[in-house]
Parts: sequence; C-alpha cells; structure tokens
Amino acid sequence: MSELSILIPARNEMFLAKTIENILENIEGDTEVIAVLDGAWAEPPINDDQRVTLIHNPQSIGQRAATNQAAKLSRAKYIMKVDAHCAFDKGFDAKMIAEMHDDWTMVPVMKNLHAFDWVCPDGHRRYQGPSGPCMECGKETTRDVLWRAKPSPNSVSYCFDPTPHFQYFGDYAKRPEGQGEITETMSLQGSCWMLTRDKYWELNVCDENFGGWGSQGIEVAVKTWLSGGRVMVNKKTWYAHMFRTQGGDFGFPYPISGKDQEKAKFFAKDLFFNNKWDKQVRPLSWLVEKFWPVKGWNEEDLKKLKANTFSFPDAALPVKPVESEPVSEESNTVIIYDVSRTSDASSTSSPNSELSVRDPEEKPTKGIIFYTDNQLKIKIAVMVQRQLGKISAARNIPIVSASLKPMGFGRNIHVPLERGVLTMFKQILTALEASDTDIVYFCEADVLYHPSHFDFTPPKKDVFYYNENVWKIDAKTGHAIHYDCRQVSGIAVYREAAVKHYRKRVEMVEKNGFSVKMGYEPGTHHRPERVDDSTSESWKSEFPNVDIRHEGNFSPTRWNKEEFRNQKYTKGWIESDDEIPGWGKTANLIKRF
Repeated sequence: MSELSILIPARNEMFLAKTIENILENIEGDTEVIAVLDGAWAEPPINDDQRVTLIHNPQSIGQRAATNQAAKLSRAKYIMKVDAHCAFDKGFDAKMIAEMHDDWTMVPVMKNLHAFDWVCPDGHRRYQGPSGPCMECGKETTRDVLWRAKPSPNSVSYCFDPTPHFQYFGDYAKRPEGQGEITETMSLQGSCWMLTRDKYWELNVCDENFGGWGSQGIEVAVKTWLSGGRVMVNKKTWYAHMFRTQGGDFGFPYPISGKDQEKAKFFAKDLFFNNKWDKQVRPLSWLVEKFWPVKGWNEEDLKKLKANTFSFPDAALPVKPVESEPVSEESNTVIIYDVSRTSDASSTSSPNSELSVRDPEEKPTKGIIFYTDNQLKIKIAVMVQRQLGKISAARNIPIVSASLKPMGFGRNIHVPLERGVLTMFKQILTALEASDTDIVYFCEADVLYHPSHFDFTPPKKDVFYYNENVWKIDAKTGHAIHYDCRQVSGIAVYREAAVKHYRKRVEMVEKNGFSVKMGYEPGTHHRPERVDDSTSESWKSEFPNVDIRHEGNFSPTRWNKEEFRNQKYTKGWIESDDEIPGWGKTANLIKRF
C-alpha cells in the first residue's frame, strides 16, 4: 500500500506522459500516481508502470470531479494533487512527508518550468508559447523539449484579494514570520498541494459546487485555515510549473469562460465571506488579520468583513487570466534548501467515504463494474462490450471498467499489473472504489448479459446476491449446459458491502497468498479460510446470462455431471445443442464468436 498518492487530472495535456515520467524518476518513497484522462486518451501514450493507475473518462467531467475520481482510488495516507505539466525535485515526496502534520496542507516551493523552445532549421529559438513560424526568418519551427526548472523566481507565499482573486504575496516572504525552512502562506496557487486523504474528504477540498475549475487554491487554503489547520510551504524541496498564459494552442486545456470563473468566485464569496461554511471554527476575518497587511485589502475592507457587512459590486469584475506567471521580484527573498529526509509517517488503509443523504422513497442507483485481462479473442470481447453498452445506454446504468490495458469502455481505469488471481481482485476493488452508485453488478469480459439480469434489486444491503440463471456455452461446438451455480460474474450487491469485502480479500491475499479454500465467491461457504462472514442468496433473472467458455477461461469447465464429486452441485442440470432461452440457436450464437 502506497504512503502517498499523486493525483493528476488531465485533459488534452501534451506533457502528461513527461510529467509522470519525471515524477517516477524523482520519487524516493512509497508513492503512486493516479492520473485521470478526462475526455481523451494521452498523446503521447503513458508507459506501463505498476506505480501508475490511469482512469479514462469518455466525456470530460471537469478538473474538480476528475480529481475526486482519482482520490477515490487512493488508499494512501497522503494525497498530492498536481497539474499535468510539472517537474519535481529529487526525493520531493519523502521531503514533503517528513515535514507533514495531519492538520496541515503543504506545498513545495514553486519554480517556473522551462518545458520547451520553438526552434527553426537555422537554429533560432523562441521561448515556449503558441506554435508558429520563426519570428526571425519565417521558417517552420519544431518543439525542442528541455524540461528544466528555472532558477528564479521561487514562489513561497500567496494570498487573495477581496474580489477574491489569487495574488502572489512576495512582501510576506520578507517579513520575519516568512523566514525559515517551513513557513505559513495565506493561500495557494493551486497547481500542487498535499494533505492527508482523511482531510481531503473531511474538508471536501474539491467541492464540485464551485464548478469544474476556478478558485481551487483559495478553496483548499481557506478550508484548511478556517477548520483549524495550517497551510505551509516546505522550502526544503520544490516543483516547477509550466504556465500557459498566451492562449492559442498554448492555453488552458479545459474550456474556461469568464462566466465559469465568476461562478467559482461567487461561490467562494458567499461561502467564505459570509461565513457559511459548516466546518469552519474561525471567521474569514481571522485569516485576513493573521496575515495583515494583505495585498489588495484596505482597512475599510477588513472592517466590513469583521462586521459581516462586506458587499460586492453588482457588475461583474473584469475577468483576469486563468493563471498568471510569477515575476522574478521574489527570487531573492528565499533560500531553497536541499536537505534529504526520511519518512517517519505511518500509512493508513482505513477508508474515508461520505454517504449521501437520499429521500427514503428514492430508488437506489445502479452501476456496472467490468474487469478484463485484455487477452480475450477480439470477437467475443466486442460482442460482450456492445451488449453491455446497449444495456448501459438504455437503462442509464454507468459502466466503470478496470483493465490491464487502456481501453475505451465506460469510465476506464488502467491497472498496470500482470494477469493473476490477486490482480483480478485488485481490478474488482479498483472498479468498486471508482464507482459511485449504490448497487453494482459484477460483469466479466466473456459473459453475455441479458437485460433482465439488471431488473433485480438486492433487498438487503449486506448480502451478496448471485444470479443462478446462467448457461455455459462451448465457443467451439455450441454445446450448452445449465445448472444452478453461484459465480462472481453473476453478483449483484450494494457497493459498500462489496468494497469492505474486497479490501479485506486483497489484504489477505497480499499477506498470505491465495488458497482455493478461500474461494472466489463471497459469502458462499463457512470454511476457516473464508475472507469474512459475508452471506449470500440467489435469484434467477427472467432470461439467462451466457458464460462463454473458451481456451483462456480463468477456471476449467465441467461438461458432465459425473465430473462433480458432490452431485448436489448439479441441481437443475440441463444440456442443449439446440438453443438457449432468450438467445436463440446456439449454432448461430457461436458464429458471432
């Protein structure tokens, strides 16, 4: 289990692969990367690495929602959100963890990243920005990737003005309280910040009510301060951020309008300036006074804030750029320390999820978790996915897929592991944690699911339900059999019960290895080797599912009753070389395989 999860929400980010490569080169602790490909696959592609998990959203959901997606997969003690165009100091993860407190949000020193130059055939160079011909000779230019941190400026202090808009706060770094290796900051820039996973969810630091993007640094910092915590800068390490301020094809990858920015600002104003946030133990005026004088604020502003009479003009304020690059005035105000530290922080595996409040009469939401080793014959894979895709669209049942190779099916999570029993359990757990529905149906890559399978709603929240109406078909001959059996591919269960079980299952197998006495099917036996005391029941859908048996199945198939040592497991035995109810002729079915 990792100690730190680095979360990277990314949409059409040309340097995502480079950012991940740089992170992997420089981490020294037990650190993983969880990246969200929000609406598009990475280009260039990201190399497989067991420390990297990818989530693919077919449609973009926004930066905050994507960050929350990634956070749901983390089981680490700490979470660090970073932008998809950053470089990092050697051992930055260990240096950050070594100084962390559980009620802190912390950032490294921020440098500017010189990511690339445009170069023409004659050798003329132009600093990173929009594409275009050489300014000197007019010839075409190509991108020369440099990926190096600029020596200055070194940003260590931030604030926000009364509008509220982000500001660099160089004056604070010159004060006595701004000196030292670990110092406070009023606000954050937003491209990199770290806190515990528990605090991430407790404070809801990526509240999607702010909108997809905007006021991120203000939200994280203010929530930390007003809840009783501290926001700190660790000057013993750094990261470098590439600023895109020139527009064109060198602009922000998310479509951000002035209206979107103002929405985020308005929400921040109402929540914090009016002291409406339900988790605050300090008023916003306390924070402004703590860092007083604050850039952009005057005495009258503070007086109104303390009296809770602060008002904003009705007319929209001019919209400022979505991000601004710091200038070098701060470069001489801070010393960057390069001191290696070892981590003494302990990791935690305890889940932290928030239950939504729902009208008791509202029906529970349903979702599909789909897992595959990506080694299936392509015709079978396509047939199964098309069938599930139609069901998903017709019934509004979202799909979360966990695969060993990236794939465009539902919301995809790439789990870069080798095929195996433990890997399958981890895929299931990953998909469960990424899903946000009440009920989940376990769906496998080589099972054809009938729409009637999804009519069933589990009546109990702590029981695993198995659909026993399933036929097994030989993909070569078309011979089919049915008997009442409980298979993982037929599970319907409340998601929270499944998450609890599979977390324990993964933990046990990681520690002791897998034993067949443990079994694959939750709640189906009472042997001492069982994972837990889960229970199971069964149901039968109106029409059966079809389990396609082929050369690559994980478990063997017994085609004759005599192969069962205990005949009680052959209850309801039927054989057919003709047809399967609801699916037609078996001969026609296998032609599609």
